[in-house]
Amino acid sequence: LLLRNQVCRWSIFFNIDSTPENNNVVVQDAPIINDPPVVVGSSVAEHSSPVVQSPQHFIAVDRSRRAPKPVKRLKKECNVAYALSVAEEIEGVAEPSNYSEAITSADCNNWLTAMQDEMESLEKNGTWDLVKLPKDKKSVCCKWIFKRKEAMSPSEPARYKARLVAKGYSQILGIDFNDVFSPVVKHSSIRILLSIVAMHDYELEQLDVKTAFLHGELEEDIYMDQPEGFVVSGKENLVCRLKKSLYGLKQSPRQWYKRFDSFMLSHGFKRSDYDSCVYLKTVNGSAIYLLLYVDDMLIAAKDKSEIAKLKAQLSKEFEMKDLGAAKKILGVEIIRDRKSGMLYLSQRGYIEKVLRRFNMHDAKPVSTPLAAHFRLSSALCPVSDDDIEYMSRVPYSSAVGSLMYAMVCSRPDLSHALSVVSRFMANPGKEHWKAVQWIFRYLRGTSSACLQFGKSRDGLVGYVDSDYAGDLDKRRSLTGYVFTIGGCAVSWKASLQATVALSTTEAEYMAISEACKEAIWLRGLYSELCGVSSCITIHCDSQSAICLTKDQMFHERTKHIDVRYHFIRGVVADGDVKVCKISTHDNPADMMTKPVPVAKFELCSSLVGVKV
Repeated sequence: LLLRNQVCRWSIFFNIDSTPENNNVVVQDAPIINDPPVVVGSSVAEHSSPVVQSPQHFIAVDRSRRAPKPVKRLKKECNVAYALSVAEEIEGVAEPSNYSEAITSADCNNWLTAMQDEMESLEKNGTWDLVKLPKDKKSVCCKWIFKRKEAMSPSEPARYKARLVAKGYSQILGIDFNDVFSPVVKHSSIRILLSIVAMHDYELEQLDVKTAFLHGELEEDIYMDQPEGFVVSGKENLVCRLKKSLYGLKQSPRQWYKRFDSFMLSHGFKRSDYDSCVYLKTVNGSAIYLLLYVDDMLIAAKDKSEIAKLKAQLSKEFEMKDLGAAKKILGVEIIRDRKSGMLYLSQRGYIEKVLRRFNMHDAKPVSTPLAAHFRLSSALCPVSDDDIEYMSRVPYSSAVGSLMYAMVCSRPDLSHALSVVSRFMANPGKEHWKAVQWIFRYLRGTSSACLQFGKSRDGLVGYVDSDYAGDLDKRRSLTGYVFTIGGCAVSWKASLQATVALSTTEAEYMAISEACKEAIWLRGLYSELCGVSSCITIHCDSQSAICLTKDQMFHERTKHIDVRYHFIRGVVADGDVKVCKISTHDNPADMMTKPVPVAKFELCSSLVGVKV
């Protein structure tokens, strides 16, 4: 048998000089030896003498290469605003970061007045006593925080605020604090109240609690250093033993909420069973509502005199600031037209501020938040060093977070786009950033869009849809739903399903189950606030999924579905929720699961009360 075994290889010979004086290593290339055929099977394998050949050259290996160039830095005309970290820097608003900067700044008089007001408030509230620090205790440091707040209208001057905060990160669990959770009112609860206000033409007032956290009673012994710039002469060696909670302490929000909650309950108000920060009380057959978000309050009632009474009661217990008719809550503008009975929620100012921050205020507008040509997946994440270096300078997470706040408050039309781009926060690529820029361009043309509440008596209605295997990485489906009161959205969501669906019917069935959980909560809160308790209608465009909600048909095809999704059958059987068929063309939840054409997107937006 003749075996042709011709091997070309490079050999390296190491000639080491073993003398102590010179212990160098000599490396040289050996010539390529081309072995002739070897005959196997005979008693003797004969080799011919080796043939020395010149080294071979390969075009792919030996071709000339250009020298690598350094990565180009992003230029001004690029839409990446990697050097702009906060919106205040964009607007040229510089605030001091510590006490030394405040007393040496151009506005030092304003900052000193603000600090003096803060100290007077602390002393009036009896926040601390000066004592000697016990030997077995450690004191907590403190610092000054400064903030310049813009007025509601351009004609009013800006407000200068100084806040003394404790450095709570040095507190020890179990010694300095225990429980820290404190609830805040949900955005859906705010929108439900606003829909009731617009529907019944209620009065809507706003209050702000001055130094809210200082009203909480501490349950632990906490010692703090005296504030910088206000150390008592002759008592420099003493520390502050805190009697009231202070901003910065981990338990301060909880202690404030407990104090406020006990006050409201003692004055005949009922805490909602569905939202711990919603309080209501019936007076002479008319309801009065109060919503609390940390230190911001919304009060609504039919009779304005009842609101005045509640304000007087609150002012006796806490130091309050009456802001009059509600104009802005949590950065969302509230605009009322009493003649037409309309109420609008707008974030135009916030959106324009975000566009300026990311240098997109002059971008060319587009008609939809996400175009169909974006097929985003983890395969587009950066791999090369150049791409990683480029994306490290892109404020992707900050941009998505800024957009997400707009979506959570008043823009359900952004739900699907943000659900997609937020999946790649850990390692975004250039294509992902282009999708975020596309969302900015959409906001550039729709910054004035708002939610429109009116006098329509339509109750709570839901719409649900799913996108089968819409996730290109794990092939999970996307759930999207929106609930409206009076034709305006009050709750919405677009998120990936927890498990992989095996069919479109299964994906729609799981989406209905998720929407049903939200419907039960909304129904309870809405009936508690306005006394209307009725069956909620959820519209779905899948007839097969609707059949599954009624009985256990097709057991062989549905037995693998998790039990947690089958609870909807009991809810439907009890008459709490009714699932009805709707045409895909008339389902507004369609825009929350996939990119849709411009005409369809505008129709879906109008169906949920988004007015451009």
